[in-house]
Amino acid sequence: MNRRKFLRNISLVSAGFLFINEKIHAKQPPAFSNYKPDPAQWKNDEINIAWIGHSTILMNFFGTTILTDPVLFERVGVSIFGMTFGPGRFTHPALTADEIPKPDIILLSHAHMDHMDYETLSTIVNKYPNQIDCITSYNTADVIAELEWKSLQEIDWNEEKELAGIKFKALEVKHFGWRYPWEKDRSKGYMKDGRSFNALILEKNGKKILFGGDTAYHDLFKPLKDQNIEVAIMPIGAYEPWRKNHCNPEEALLMADEHIGAKYFIPIHTKTFKQGSEPIDEPLTWLNNSVVKYKIKLGIDDIGKTFTLPNL
Repeated sequence: MNRRKFLRNISLVSAGFLFINEKIHAKQPPAFSNYKPDPAQWKNDEINIAWIGHSTILMNFFGTTILTDPVLFERVGVSIFGMTFGPGRFTHPALTADEIPKPDIILLSHAHMDHMDYETLSTIVNKYPNQIDCITSYNTADVIAELEWKSLQEIDWNEEKELAGIKFKALEVKHFGWRYPWEKDRSKGYMKDGRSFNALILEKNGKKILFGGDTAYHDLFKPLKDQNIEVAIMPIGAYEPWRKNHCNPEEALLMADEHIGAKYFIPIHTKTFKQGSEPIDEPLTWLNNSVVKYKIKLGIDDIGKTFTLPNL
């Protein structure tokens, strides 16, 4: 068995633990989103951003279809003999894997299973073999290298790449990168051979979008203040008790408004999987109550909604 298969099929012991844990914390079946994007109506001279669920964003960036951290199935976690053991969804994705239009580019912020979901990625790539470009973080491509990508490339902090006329720049965030606990990652000091974790700036036609990936509160975005970022897509969930790795809604707003100076805020990383101890609806409620204190405007406030950047 090769290394990748071994890592994906970690052990029956771990699977058994996850299965028992899920049974103990049984929940209702996932709810359907109240909103549904309609990508067929999007125009190629616009920027359209739809929140599909968790950290999955479907974006039309001036005619290029981009999909971030796609997670479209019921569970994320360890795959054993074709079954996935791990957290189940609280909300169905706003679009299913069959409804998602062919992405031109898939962006992956890091290798965590709720961001680099092998089942989702293999399903999409198998449907469109050798037709999708993928950009992922430093030292993470090995997890998905066996899939039939058009191209697969890593991007490191402060590095820039261009695809389909779009400039991509990777930024450091405050998070961690290992997919399995024994792996090296940059949060442990392994800067050369550890797994990394990114935020990304997308730029075309003078418009810039920040995809924040996953992060705790930090000052690393402050140099972006005068770079005219239009939209900040920021994580807002799983902060209790994981403040070391995840920002809360207030902290996300502070970074997006005061550090970045973005005009619009779009939330991710909430209302999909129960990853923190806070109530599942708390992050979005907190966000809606707090955003009025800032200059930044809320572009999306629920899964399934679509934001179109005003063409000013």
